[in-house]
Amino acid sequence: MGDHKEEEPKGDMWKLAFGFVEMAVVKCAIELGIAEAIESHGNPMTLSELSSALGCPPSLLNRVMRFLASNHIFKEIDTQGSKSYFQTPISRMLIRSSENSIAPIIFLMSNPVIQASWQSLSLRVLDKVPSAFEAATGKETWSYAAENPAYNKVLNEGMACVAKFEMPAIIDGCLGVFNGIDTVVDVGGGNGTTLRNLVKAYPWIKGINFDQPHVVSSAPKCDGIEHVGGDMFESVPKADAIILKSVLHDWGDEESIHILKKCKEAIPQDKGKVIIIEAVISKEDKTNAGLILDMVMLTHTNTGTERTLEEWAYVLGEAGFSRHTVRSTTAAPSVIEAFP
Repeated sequence: MGDHKEEEPKGDMWKLAFGFVEMAVVKCAIELGIAEAIESHGNPMTLSELSSALGCPPSLLNRVMRFLASNHIFKEIDTQGSKSYFQTPISRMLIRSSENSIAPIIFLMSNPVIQASWQSLSLRVLDKVPSAFEAATGKETWSYAAENPAYNKVLNEGMACVAKFEMPAIIDGCLGVFNGIDTVVDVGGGNGTTLRNLVKAYPWIKGINFDQPHVVSSAPKCDGIEHVGGDMFESVPKADAIILKSVLHDWGDEESIHILKKCKEAIPQDKGKVIIIEAVISKEDKTNAGLILDMVMLTHTNTGTERTLEEWAYVLGEAGFSRHTVRSTTAAPSVIEAFP
């Protein structure tokens, strides 16, 4: 028993000190196109075949594949001294062209700008800088994105990737939420991924994707969706319902209440609603997704925060909503319906 107690902290040390390694190696695998090579081959590939296809020295590639296989990202089989590599459900998600690719969010979270921000988290907690992101870049998050098109593209693609995975679970878990709704505005909708999923599930809905002009200017066209540029702090297009997905957690209470008031002004007072899709911090959340996202907000925004049920009730009440409901989903966020 004594030996076990000595070993446990050592394991924690490796996890705490080297937790970044897995994401870095997965990014490497995406950039090399390992999953694409195996998928195109149509069968498991030997190390020699994979090395030849990728143009990598076998000795170096072997070390990367050994790590990926040990973490169950690819499957490795040793047959008569020759290693072969198989796809897994996770490795197929590394294929950039795949509908279920996680490459965009990996590229966002591993982006040098994002990574540099984490170095200043302690300064933010000491309240010596407006945000760790601003300490790293000299700009707050949204200004930096507006002035740096390459980063803006990575940011929007990463957020779209998250929406792509979350929306099916949200739609499946929220039957009835969109009954009687003909028009929906997605405030801060990015490239329109959330609305595309919504209009596909509810084809009678007319969607307005509302975001900053430099964001919607590159959003792909889609039947049933109109892209509109503007400022949510000034006004929001009118509709039966407003969606705020992963928006309010970017802002503190004062800004969030202001945004909610603008949304309330844009909906009918008799049947309108604001649909907030955000994490709700709870001790029952065994994934810690809300707490992880809260650290992201603390690092990359000036005032952003994830909220508890009580904190959501406060901002909604201050914004003038008479009542609200909360539904949990199988995805990380919950769905909060707020009524005038």
